[in-house]
Amino acid sequence: MSVSRPAAVIVLAAGEGTRMKSDTPKVLHEICGDTLLGHALAAARQAGPVRLIVVVGHRRRAVTAYLAKHAPDAQPVVQHRQGGTGHAVRTVIEEIGLDHGTVVVSYADAPLLRGSTLTELVREHQQRRAAATVLTARVPDPAGYGRIIRDGRGAFLAIVEQADATPEQQAIDEINSGVYAFEAHLLGDAVKRVPTDNAKGEEYLTDVVAILRAEGHHVASLTLADPEEVLGVNDRAQLARARQILNARLLGTWMRAGVTIVDPASTWIDTGVRLDRDVEIRPSTQLEGTTAVAAGARVGPGCLLRDTTVGEGASITQAVCRQAEIGAGAVVGPFAYLSPGTRVAPADPPPSPEGGGGRRDE
Repeated sequence: MSVSRPAAVIVLAAGEGTRMKSDTPKVLHEICGDTLLGHALAAARQAGPVRLIVVVGHRRRAVTAYLAKHAPDAQPVVQHRQGGTGHAVRTVIEEIGLDHGTVVVSYADAPLLRGSTLTELVREHQQRRAAATVLTARVPDPAGYGRIIRDGRGAFLAIVEQADATPEQQAIDEINSGVYAFEAHLLGDAVKRVPTDNAKGEEYLTDVVAILRAEGHHVASLTLADPEEVLGVNDRAQLARARQILNARLLGTWMRAGVTIVDPASTWIDTGVRLDRDVEIRPSTQLEGTTAVAAGARVGPGCLLRDTTVGEGASITQAVCRQAEIGAGAVVGPFAYLSPGTRVAPADPPPSPEGGGGRRDE
């Protein structure tokens, strides 16, 4: 069975994020050179949706302005009240439709979710001909999460929330990530019938799954190999943890591509950085923005480079360089500051052998 593009990916970004204790909207906090929302959108694009939709709410003017500047392909939809995940999706359907195809729901505060995972979720959903497919993960500490209940053959049965779980169910380590794929026409019908008889009086997507299952529709699941992908960011500590995990991923990618990173624990690299083979990054170095380092160059220790280009074989030590251009073979530092627009000329080539490189006298 061939897999078709999802009709839409809906990224939920309307939450208030009070635990961040910040004047900046939670989804606009940054890790590794991009906002949480930016990372979520990058993953969503990899799934190839026909439409990319972002539900905005709290501080929506700031979030919408960000989208207009950085993600004009994303369509904002306003959730005027915080009515839960089901209400957010219902708002999208009522405003713009979505009545056929596969619809994926993800979150702006989950910056570690890979685009390849969303693609796999769509593939599993369509190949299983499911009404809904739940992305799950097995975690060491499932406290606070909804648990995945399965039958004796391992097939999905239900999601039970922590507060409603029996002691036996609370011991289950497989949790609901909150990320789903749905068939649009079934989602549009079920989301209108979600109950609000819960402590917050809100509409939840877990109830959409329960409605579809109760009506005899097939609900499938996909279990993540890497549970860190669904780590949510709700406070500054979780923001720092997500930054560490994403940075470690980036460093691993570059090391496997032929870059030497002497001390990964003290090296930080943004997603927009580009490194050639045989680059060496020494301890306590940060490479930010669109910095590009050519083959054989050595950067560090003690360097901060932002939006800077480094030529082949250059050497930079204990320097801060912003929007600078460093030529091939040049030596910068120690204790140097290159301000925006600075150009360091390439090193002079080694002198030619006497006689211009012609035949040596016998």
